[in-house]
Amino acid sequence: MTDTVTVFVNARMVHVAAGATVLDAVRTFDPAEGAALAAGTRGVTDSRGLPAPVDAPVHGGAIFRLVSARAGRAEDTA
Repeated sequence: MTDTVTVFVNARMVHVAAGATVLDAVRTFDPAEGAALAAGTRGVTDSRGLPAPVDAPVHGGAIFRLVSARAGRAEDTA
């Protein structure tokens, strides 16, 4: 049996394998949104509204929101 963690993407519960990344969680939520995130045309923030690195590992209960690519870039929030 594989260990899974529960995270939330755009308020929807998503189950991913332990050790999954933010990008993995978004791809599980919606493959098209995952492709857009990987291509850089979408961004993702954490529950505080801060940009979340797509390669960061998720943890149980994490909350992510998909945003425009511009809104998800740390350098644009200066």
